[in-house]
Amino acid sequence: MSRGGRRWALLLGASLLFIYITYKLESCTSSKVRDGPVMLPKQNYVVGNDAKVYQYDRSMPLIFIGGVPRSGTTLMRAMLDAHPIVRCGQETRVIPRILQMRQHWLKSKKETMRLEEAGVNNEVVDAAVAAFCLEVIARHGEPAERLCNKDPLTLKAADYLSTLFPNSKFIFMVRDGRATVHSIISRKVTITGFDLSDYKQCMTKWNEAIKTMYEKCLSVGRSRCMIVYYEQLVLHPGQWLKKILEFLDIEWNEAVLHHEDHINEPGGVLLSKVERSSDQVIKPVNVEALTKWVGQFPKDVVKNMATIAPMLSKLGYDPTANPPFYGEPDSIVKDNTRNVKEKAKDWEERAAELLKGFPADEDSATQS
Repeated sequence: MSRGGRRWALLLGASLLFIYITYKLESCTSSKVRDGPVMLPKQNYVVGNDAKVYQYDRSMPLIFIGGVPRSGTTLMRAMLDAHPIVRCGQETRVIPRILQMRQHWLKSKKETMRLEEAGVNNEVVDAAVAAFCLEVIARHGEPAERLCNKDPLTLKAADYLSTLFPNSKFIFMVRDGRATVHSIISRKVTITGFDLSDYKQCMTKWNEAIKTMYEKCLSVGRSRCMIVYYEQLVLHPGQWLKKILEFLDIEWNEAVLHHEDHINEPGGVLLSKVERSSDQVIKPVNVEALTKWVGQFPKDVVKNMATIAPMLSKLGYDPTANPPFYGEPDSIVKDNTRNVKEKAKDWEERAAELLKGFPADEDSATQS
């Protein structure tokens, strides 16, 4: 075939392909119109202080950080917030509530029937929930190329969120349940269902919560949900942060190793007075909190720990180890720990200044 003939053949093929695609699109649209009105999504934008325009939609690669409260979720988000292109920000507190409300609707047959009779089917609810979550995530803080949400208990809905936001990824923070429970009780963090006067009951509730989150993470899949052990993140921050950023498809930046240098700076790590971990993440990564729980549990609870909280063994912790050995810290972490101990008074004063105006006996309630 001559060169001219080949050109005409290619043009004819392209024309036929265009006609076919147009036909399919028109047929799809017409079938949707027959089923009811079609809502065309609008494009959403946020303009930063640098006059740069950031677009956000349901297909963007959102990051969700979750886990049982007091498991290192604040440290994780602070490290990511230190990265120039990431913004997590403070806990929104409303996203877990809207997810919980949607779950209540599903559980009630009567409520579900009422909604469907009103034309509010699952597709409408899902679109509304997604829009609500997206608006809160995108607009409750400074604009950034990569947006992130840290509301710990949202991981209980990881499977649902993964369908609302198909390109999202999840960081599941896991910590020794004994350390988590001791921190919850000693810092008086109120969580629905947890009896802060009963170590055994709190360990049981931790076991239930972590089991649910673990199963949700597995259902989402390892390509989208990464389990990060708090102890290993603290002991080997460089190694683990490289893994985390690679998982999130974010280029490495040394700033994530020094989140404490970016506290309350524009584009840095903004902290909230009402989050009980804020006074701790102002410090560099150190090992002080790893074994504070040792010697704090009642003897009968220690004796029966494996039975009370079987998820400890499931996650690789030794329920009989008192104290446990999590590993040897990197040299930078040793230096940080020495600094925190030697300048303890200075760090206490910084924490007090940060939390000034927030009643010490008033706790940050968290919905389960």
